[in-house]
Amino acid sequence: MAQGPLAGVKIVEFAGIGPGPFCGMLLSDMGADVIRIDRPGNGKPGRAEDVVGRGRRSIGLNLKDPADVEVALKLIAQADALIEGFRPGVMERNGLGPDVALARNPRLVYGRMTGWGQTGALSHSAGHDLNYIAITGALHAMGDGDGRPRPPLNLVGDYGGGALYLAMGVLAAIINVKNGGKGQVIDVAMSDGAASLTAMFWGMRAMGVWTDEREANMLDGGAHFYDTYETKDGKWISLGSIEPQFYAILREKAGLTDPAFDAQMDRSKWPELKQKVMAVIKTKTQAEWNTIMEGTDICYAPVLSMADAPAYRHNVDRGTFVEIEGVVQPAPAPRFSATPGAIQGRPPGLGEHTEAILRDWGVSR
Repeated sequence: MAQGPLAGVKIVEFAGIGPGPFCGMLLSDMGADVIRIDRPGNGKPGRAEDVVGRGRRSIGLNLKDPADVEVALKLIAQADALIEGFRPGVMERNGLGPDVALARNPRLVYGRMTGWGQTGALSHSAGHDLNYIAITGALHAMGDGDGRPRPPLNLVGDYGGGALYLAMGVLAAIINVKNGGKGQVIDVAMSDGAASLTAMFWGMRAMGVWTDEREANMLDGGAHFYDTYETKDGKWISLGSIEPQFYAILREKAGLTDPAFDAQMDRSKWPELKQKVMAVIKTKTQAEWNTIMEGTDICYAPVLSMADAPAYRHNVDRGTFVEIEGVVQPAPAPRFSATPGAIQGRPPGLGEHTEAILRDWGVSR
């Protein structure tokens, strides 16, 4: 039996890459029955290393074959939601566009996710995460003060601005249907989502406390009290002592007695003060700073590698990471008190569950 707050919810996922599978993983981790439509395969089990593919079953269909398209439509007719991440027009050309799908299932939530969106000058252009966040102002704001903007992995566009907005939009629309509304299309553009994520910074810009200059603002590494610092052993720590009371504890614990540190919010002093903090942090190892600062209200944490993060005490206490078939991976999030989510199963191979899905969903070829 599926476990989680979405138990009983049926999702049809059209196989893709990156943020699409990640959204499918999130929905599955919360208990939804997510079936993935793949191209026909050999039916063998998938690889355990395919972490974002976990928790759903796979049906192999040839969407160039009208008979298999009809099977897909029969599945869609029973689904609460559909998610796809193709370029605009692909689903329509396959006979699976929103008009056809909603005619079969008027209560269907049709979730579409692309980089640029279904409309706009770039909507039919190729792109990747880096490009989508580049047009929003987000990428420009991240990087060294005297250097180029730095890619923030693909967390801001693909996953933050894409997959999470798709999951939120799909679930909001499902609630609307359950409250008596009609099915509808959700148009998720990663560029829109990334822009939405920067809302606070647009407000700060309007107030005159944010500049387009990189590494010159409070939250982009410009401030001496909000940055990462290298330790004596070549590791790193993070400081986020924004509030005066937290800054005071930082000064106490790190021995920052120089009166120059009194001018915490004087931006003109930040470069000089940062050099002073760098010199102090370099005098001790990461482990030594952990002993001094960890668990205090400094707003402190060691910067951990992916190799080290699973063994970190707080992560162990919360079970933040789990190991399945020898593969370490994040546990489901967020946490639910009454209906806890769970990893529903291992990653599937192409078409591994074709017959079981047809049987369980009551669909005949």
